[in-house]
Amino acid sequence: MLMGVTAADIVTVASGGLVGFILALIGGGGSVLAVPLLVYVVGVRSPHVAIGTSAIAVAISALANMLSHWAAGNVRWACALVFSAAGIGGAFAGSTVAKQIDGQQLLVLFGLLMIVIGVLMSRGRSGGGDPTIRLTRATAKTMLPKLIGTGFGVGVLAGFFGIGGGFLIVPGLILATGMPLTSAIGSSLVAVFAFGASTAASYALSGLIDWWLAGLFIGGGLAGGLIGIGAGRLIGTHDKALRAVFSAVVVIVGLYVCTRGVMHFLS
Repeated sequence: MLMGVTAADIVTVASGGLVGFILALIGGGGSVLAVPLLVYVVGVRSPHVAIGTSAIAVAISALANMLSHWAAGNVRWACALVFSAAGIGGAFAGSTVAKQIDGQQLLVLFGLLMIVIGVLMSRGRSGGGDPTIRLTRATAKTMLPKLIGTGFGVGVLAGFFGIGGGFLIVPGLILATGMPLTSAIGSSLVAVFAFGASTAASYALSGLIDWWLAGLFIGGGLAGGLIGIGAGRLIGTHDKALRAVFSAVVVIVGLYVCTRGVMHFLS
């Protein structure tokens, strides 16, 4: 220990830095590593505390990234707010159910989700879409039901697993509205923040957030994000290869989490 700083604190900052670096470098999906890092690297004993702590970290990270997308004009606010409002209810429902499930069982389910995320990420994202699309009185009849239904469903998953859900929100927004990818990414961060904050609030009310670790993780994530932005500019066109590698890492970590969970029940 040096001046009150422990090895665990340093590991927590480094773990947050890794998540922030990945998020800034290749976009959504990086936050799914937060829970495994907190459990297996930092050493958080309760999976529920790890989920609650990661949720607040995801929310702050999304807020920071959302501001830059907002400045660039990539946020479709009406669509994002409707989607987020529907998803907040889903996030509270999902987190309420998750807190009633055994922690090790929750980790096995989380590992399975990671495998699905890794496979989806390996397929990449397509461009296109209508850049002029807006939620108006004329489009509300067809667009509102899709935004509300998709938002609630994604919110349930985000709340249940304590993740941002950006990998689901982006295609969900495109499906519901037909907006282009850049607008979907920018708008998705509004929902990621809303879902993360809602999930964190639910866990906080149950005393399932380690605020000291959350602060360290967020601090590391912000620093890692700055490094990731710089690295992304240097790497440029090689981002597809990085995404493929990262998706493979997510699948491997997911398999590890599942295996550890199954071994726990067999022991």
